[in-house]
Amino acid sequence: MPIARPRRNAVRTAASALGALSLLVALSACTDSATDTAPTSTVTPPSATTAAAEARITIRGFVFLPQDLTVRPGEQITVHNNNSVSHTVTATDGAAFDTGDIAPGQSATFTAPDTPGSYAFICSLHPRMKGTLTVV
Repeated sequence: MPIARPRRNAVRTAASALGALSLLVALSACTDSATDTAPTSTVTPPSATTAAAEARITIRGFVFLPQDLTVRPGEQITVHNNNSVSHTVTATDGAAFDTGDIAPGQSATFTAPDTPGSYAFICSLHPRMKGTLTVV
């Protein structure tokens, strides 16, 4: 006797229903229990253009991530070193900014220049590491 197999449409319908149920459960977990309404904030995907509290450069694999970052004048930028050696974030033209040595696993913060423009930067310890900070 042949084994009965579910029809493709039935499998797709079940998968769609399961996906919708999972989404509903996830959304219900995000509600405010005091008013039972969904939060009013929205989630924005990360990008190289950031809000004031989010400006960040990560050093990983002897590369700045992102290599090009756009910020506002005077914005604070946090640099986290995920390598096993020290690094810096140092402006190549003048003294616009310089984190000094950042030890492995450590972070440093610097302030973006007040003057809009593009500021090339390097790691002064590893000059082949390059990036650009754009102040708008």
